[in-house]
Amino acid sequence: MWSSKSALNPDQRKSAIAALANEEFDLLVIGGGVTGAGIALDAATRGLKVALVESQDYAAGTSSRSSKLIHGGLRYLEQYDFKLVREALHERELMVTTGAPHLVKPLSFLYPLHSKVRERTYVGAGIFLYDILRGLQRALPNHKHLSHKRVQEAAPCLDPKIVLGGIEYFDAQVDDARHTMMILRTAALYGAALTTRTRAESLIRNGEKVIGVEVTDLISGKRMNVRAKSTIMAAGVWSNELHEHFGITPNYSVRMSKGVHIVVPRSAINSNVGMILKTALSVLFVIPWTKDKWLIGTTDTDYTGDKTDPLADAADVDYIIEQVNKVLLTPITREDLLGVYAGLRPLVSSAGASSTTKISREHIVDHPVPGFVSIAGGKYTTYRVMAKDAVDEALSDIDREVPESVTRSTAILGADGYHALINSADRLADELGVTKDQVIRLLDRYGSEVFEFRQILSEDPSLIDPIAEGSDYLGVEAYFAASHEGAMSIADVLLRRTRIFFESGDYGLSAVSRIGEIISPILKWKKSDLRASIAEYEAIVMKEREAILP
Repeated sequence: MWSSKSALNPDQRKSAIAALANEEFDLLVIGGGVTGAGIALDAATRGLKVALVESQDYAAGTSSRSSKLIHGGLRYLEQYDFKLVREALHERELMVTTGAPHLVKPLSFLYPLHSKVRERTYVGAGIFLYDILRGLQRALPNHKHLSHKRVQEAAPCLDPKIVLGGIEYFDAQVDDARHTMMILRTAALYGAALTTRTRAESLIRNGEKVIGVEVTDLISGKRMNVRAKSTIMAAGVWSNELHEHFGITPNYSVRMSKGVHIVVPRSAINSNVGMILKTALSVLFVIPWTKDKWLIGTTDTDYTGDKTDPLADAADVDYIIEQVNKVLLTPITREDLLGVYAGLRPLVSSAGASSTTKISREHIVDHPVPGFVSIAGGKYTTYRVMAKDAVDEALSDIDREVPESVTRSTAILGADGYHALINSADRLADELGVTKDQVIRLLDRYGSEVFEFRQILSEDPSLIDPIAEGSDYLGVEAYFAASHEGAMSIADVLLRRTRIFFESGDYGLSAVSRIGEIISPILKWKKSDLRASIAEYEAIVMKEREAILP
């Protein structure tokens, strides 16, 4: 069952740890967020020998806490950041069409207008430019202007006295943590050695040149000297701290911006489309999330607190509710909340910048000493370009000819045959013993990887049951999280392999015992290990709940 080269599980981790200790790599990546994942994939598909170390779980930081959008950044046009917008739009089109059509989905947004002529002219020109900048490849529809009446039909929730018209445009949506993990599984398919719970301690040098990294396996406590011709650090918000720890003087610094999102039921906001609302500081998205939930955010405030576990607070929640209620006929309240989460944006900072909302989202690649490259900034949407740029820079440390990047034409695991499988949903439903709607949901999360479920279910048919009462997630998905997707704890399953943590209304506490039962045999846990994982997750929930109390 675990013979697939792309599977991330205890056996794979054991093999990767042995490789770290005993082999030399062309490239060692520090950081398992989307940028590090993209670097591992870019390098592996060029034929380089690659390893990646991540101190927590894959996508544990920023890459699981975004707005879940693949977009050009409409608001960056106001900052005249046309290069970034154009680049992001090109990447959006690529992901929707061939790169990850099973994971990245088109999504329509309504931009409400508050005046009949002046605002329509100004905003319409901006959205027209947004459409033009994507170039000739156009998988998503062009924008269109909506009358007052059409806006009320599309979004009856909007106050007709305040919203006098609108413009509909398209972007795309993704489950960021799942997408990041699937990039990593694709990298593993092409030979990358990937590990979580492995911490980079110090750089190994030969004179000025970095020739490797001392790494600690946080599970066993073992320390290893990992040899590599070049090391790329993609540490996001930890960049400043690690540069200092490694004794590296970079040519940039990173500032942190906190972004908070809330989740409410679809019934709380009566609309057939997503919405983007202009605020005094930034923009607020009202995003369709699953068939019965809205995701609303985000904030954009300077942050200097705990990087490992950023928390939303009462002021963040109240701000989001206040802003969205400015255009709603029926206000939402705290009683509507199903979940909340906070994430940190790593922004490349320039001296004298007064606000995180004005710092560019473009990325920077730095090569301060031979054998060591770092990258920071950027947007989730442009991860592939960032990865290519970082690997290109590292090639000067690798003394041989290396092919050009091929990730533009490399599909993410599960993409192959996705559209044909959607057309075969009825047959697949019969084979798996689920409904057609369930099959489509699974295909939109796993793509062609759903075929792996058949053997799992044949050995344990009970895994076809939901993880918890009322949940859309099936037991087999929790099993797969540990057997194929690198989950090593209950928190990994509830926070990142699924999104039960912020979707369920009870932070997933009703699913904890069932998930523990399912993954314990795969992870070879003792009863004490299970109790510790449950306690760890309950502590996370307690902190989150207390943080948002008014």
